This record gives sequence, C-alpha cells and structure tokens, in this order.
Amino acid sequence: MKIVVVGATGTMGKYLADAFEKDHEIIRVGSSGGDIQVDITSLESIENLFKQVGSFDALISTAGPSYVGPWRNLTDREFRKGLEGKLMGQINLVLVGQHYINPEGSFTLIAGALTTDPQRNFANAATANGAIEAFVRAAAIELESGIRINAISPTVIEDSPQYFPYFPGEVPVTMRELEYGFRKSIFGARTGQVITPR
Repeated sequence: MKIVVVGATGTMGKYLADAFEKDHEIIRVGSSGGDIQVDITSLESIENLFKQVGSFDALISTAGPSYVGPWRNLTDREFRKGLEGKLMGQINLVLVGQHYINPEGSFTLIAGALTTDPQRNFANAATANGAIEAFVRAAAIELESGIRINAISPTVIEDSPQYFPYFPGEVPVTMRELEYGFRKSIFGARTGQVITPR
C-alpha cells in the first residue's frame, strides 16, 4: 500500500511513518523536510504535492498549525492560524487529494480531544478540531469510489511532555495507542468516524 504521511517530520507523523514503512511504501511529507515539502496553508502547494505523489492508497495527516496562547491575546489574525492551517489545510488535502487517491482508498485527518474537553490556551485548536470532525462526517456520505475518511481524536500524547502542564489530570495517549487508532482508520472498514485512541 502507498501511504502519504503529511506531517511526517513531527512527533506523531514520524512515529507513524516509521511504524508503517515496515510493510508499506511511505511518502513522507513535511513543511521543511521529508521526501516532499508542502505548505498546507497554500492550495497551490497542496496541488503540487499531489502532482509529485501521483496515485496513492491512503493519506494520513498529523499536520495542523494553530494558535496556542492566552485567550486575551486572541485576535482575528491569530485565530485564522488554526482555520487556515489545521482546518482548511486538512480539508484541502482531501478536496485535492480525492482526484489522485485510488478507489477504496482512505483519508485520516487529525482532530483532538479539545473538541469536547477544552483546556486553557487552546480555543483556536478546539474550534478547528470540532470543524474537522464535522467535515469528516459530511464528506463520508459524498466521497465516491468507495473512498473512506475518518478523524483521529487523541488527547495529549506521551511523546509531547511539553504539553503536559496544559492538560492537568489527563493520562497521555501512548504512541502505540495512537498508532492503532490510525490502523483502525486505514485498514478497517469504517468511514465518517471520529476515532479516540485508547
């Protein structure tokens, strides 16, 4: 299977690319590293990405730039970081990618537990997460040729200890739990689902 991993130079993406490359062809995509570089806030850059990738079987996105910081510092400009990055960036990966993905392929986007369990400093990410979940449910009933789409919604992950103080009382999701959440989406039959790895 040919799997495109967008965000492959980040904590989640690197782990997943390493885990899946044992049995599959992995195309590592990052903003400044990997096999191919992409700026997911740019539609032109996304289109160039798929022209280079060609046909593929699955796309994983762990990319999602958003604003993290105090509520009092939120402005229209700051809020658009998550809307243009985590939200529209991932949506455009699907809107453009659907023309390159093989029949019965799958898209797996990244959302997060902040949708239903908000924390201080993450209003921007929580909003983008909620919209990603809605997009996945809506896209699932209209994508053609048996193409599936799901979202993974983890809480803070074990390999990102810098975020632990922002999630008091949360038990971090292990990297293995995260991996198997993605496996459920990529290799299973479900579509239009929000998968919570645990």
